[in-house]
Amino acid sequence: MDGACRKFTPRIMRRRKFIGGLTAALCAPSISKAVQPGKIKIGQIGLAHPHARGKLAAIRSLAEVYELVGVVEPNAPRRKSVRGVKFISEEELLNTKELQAVAIETRVRDLVPAAIRVVGTGRHIHLDKPAGPSLPAFQKLVGEAKRRKLTIQMGYMLRYNPAFQFMFRAVREGWFGDIMEIDAMMGKLAGAGMRKSLAEFSGGGFFELACHILDLVIFLMGKPQKVHGITRRTRERKGDTFADNQLAVLEFAKGTACLRCNHNDPFGGPRRRFQITGTQGGMEIRPLESGKFVLSLDRARGEFKKGNQAVQLEGGRSYVAEFADLAKVIRGEKVLDWSFEHDLTVHETLLRICGMSLE
Repeated sequence: MDGACRKFTPRIMRRRKFIGGLTAALCAPSISKAVQPGKIKIGQIGLAHPHARGKLAAIRSLAEVYELVGVVEPNAPRRKSVRGVKFISEEELLNTKELQAVAIETRVRDLVPAAIRVVGTGRHIHLDKPAGPSLPAFQKLVGEAKRRKLTIQMGYMLRYNPAFQFMFRAVREGWFGDIMEIDAMMGKLAGAGMRKSLAEFSGGGFFELACHILDLVIFLMGKPQKVHGITRRTRERKGDTFADNQLAVLEFAKGTACLRCNHNDPFGGPRRRFQITGTQGGMEIRPLESGKFVLSLDRARGEFKKGNQAVQLEGGRSYVAEFADLAKVIRGEKVLDWSFEHDLTVHETLLRICGMSLE
């Protein structure tokens, strides 16, 4: 295996226990300040991000863990879309005594500037993806969080999906041998409004959506040696500049990864997949959030037999798991499984794929 997934103690796994979290420490993990047990005061800045309402619902569902101080959203129509929460100004939020964390859920271009303001006051953050169009700005944010020993949890939701948790640990325990290839696709059919909105960034659909699968590839394989990106704008003759059909090829010491992102696919959701292949086996998750996958093994592993077998774990979006894990990090019970270095590598690689500036 090429990259960031390091060794950990092998053990026989049972289906239900296998997915119970990541046990291996990664290099240079994000470090959080330990705090006393009790409810964690948290706020949210923004409702403009596509994930914003789901993240807010996850926080509210964890009422035994979090005390929601309030939500910052200056846009009146967006405020009306959410009921039962207190809306406050950013100044009020950041002046709240004992505030420990803030979820940043603004428009993509505003994510990192808002995060810099929050980290500057000494709070941990959940930062939705992608980390903005500027690598230097994200580097500045990470540097400040490191200096203050604060956590940045990126909002790559597939990290906590049970099927991917299974994959991470199977790779670490050597079930698949040396990883030779990863093939993944994440697409959708974008309407006129979405196309116009995403055209703001030259990186197009891959920048905004396929960053999810890129995050997984780098977690499994490490930093690529070479990065190739292909971008097509299929409606450019009609004045539509949205980059809607994209391909990335990543080269590693032994393996390769091929990632596709197509925003012209009427069946994009059901066709989303992630396939990993090694010298001793592999697995394919399809659709991405379904919890369903085919496991292929050249020998029996734990309770799983040699050959191909279908496995069904819990599916759906993993926002609640994200914030439950963040609480453990904030309380000093664990370190975040994704390092600052990992997040910087993901973002730099994403910008390279999309042909966006690194300066």
